Amino acid sequence: MTADLYAESGEFIDVFSRDAWQAFRTPVVTALHRAVPDQGPILDIGAGTGLGTLLVAETLPGAEIVAVEPSPILRAVLLSRLLDNESRRPRVTVVAAGIQDWTPPARLGGVLAMNMLGHLAPEQRRTLWTALHERLTPSAPLIVNLQPPAEVTTIPPTTFASITIGGRTYQGGGEARPAGNNTVTWTMSYRTLGQDGNVEREIVVAYPWHVVSPTELLDELADAGFTATVGKLDVVVATPHS
Repeated sequence: MTADLYAESGEFIDVFSRDAWQAFRTPVVTALHRAVPDQGPILDIGAGTGLGTLLVAETLPGAEIVAVEPSPILRAVLLSRLLDNESRRPRVTVVAAGIQDWTPPARLGGVLAMNMLGHLAPEQRRTLWTALHERLTPSAPLIVNLQPPAEVTTIPPTTFASITIGGRTYQGGGEARPAGNNTVTWTMSYRTLGQDGNVEREIVVAYPWHVVSPTELLDELADAGFTATVGKLDVVVATPHS
């Protein structure tokens, strides 16, 4: 099993993901309304702490959902969320695996794959698109988003978010540097500041990120048999064609 990229930073991921998911809500919900849950479960790839999983459950009441997440620390938050709602708990199945190490169900009513594309190398993406095309009900959506950078480049240190909870302020930021072979290395910093503004804790983690441009992604999806468009906030909606 691959190492958990979020073993050190996992406690901060949910904190810094909420605003992004609020922004994604409209385009994702719009796409989810095209799902066909009576033809198969909705697959959430790289479900993380479950913010997208909950959005699927809310948008498609009664739908069966399969949430795939390799990180134990992120899954712990996801599982805890599922226990909070009696109507949600029996219809969401959590799979402890990366999508490249697991075979999806034979039929799917829709797929959500947000904030995870850069974890897959190009050949893994192509294999995934082919597998999903074979399983997705006609007209059912594959929903995925593009994330910067769109090309191998340097991104200078930037603070992405700052959130105060009680007497502590949590800051998240990062920088990217070229790593060759259509890959950058993201170095992420997570700081906890006390009420005096001094840094009490700092966690720095680095991981590879496979860069994919909008054109490359649309070409990959077309080659796999999808019709796809890039919409608001670089949310891509693809549907299989015969």
